[in-house]
Amino acid sequence: MRATDAEDRPTNPLITSMADLYTIAHQLEMDAVERYQMLADRMETHNHVELARMFLDLARTERLHAEEVRRSAVERGVAEVIAPTGPWRGGSPEAVDIGEAHYLMTPHDALRLALAGEQRALAFYGEVAATHADPQVRTLAGAFAQEEQEHVDLCHRLLHRYPRVAADRDADPDRPRTDD
Repeated sequence: MRATDAEDRPTNPLITSMADLYTIAHQLEMDAVERYQMLADRMETHNHVELARMFLDLARTERLHAEEVRRSAVERGVAEVIAPTGPWRGGSPEAVDIGEAHYLMTPHDALRLALAGEQRALAFYGEVAATHADPQVRTLAGAFAQEEQEHVDLCHRLLHRYPRVAADRDADPDRPRTDD
């Protein structure tokens, strides 16, 4: 399976085997770890301690998922594949746009970033599960999609706990200095 090369969609790595899918799954889990750690740092910096802890818990969970992927690959005799997959044009589904993680970010904003990553990963695995020629790859991708659906559902539940706060970011009291 390969996504189209259209400018509005990432070019996904080619999946020709279970080894490819395991490699990509491991990389996506590690990208999620990085995203959740960054979001935890942002929330801690802005004294949203409870949400920072929750993001750290999610980072630990994603790290455990990465280890489960690695362990499952080893059990299937695919131990050597756990290596970075290389850049995805448009970014890995689980990566966060660092430009969106600004210092005025609210808990709701952080959760929206987390949700977007989980939804992109769900869509990626869902596409593989629906279109790949190999039934074993489809089955494994379906299992990965199910895990991502659980993460999407969690993000939606958390968004209800942390509703959007009206913020006028244009009224930033700490505007950047410009030397004109």
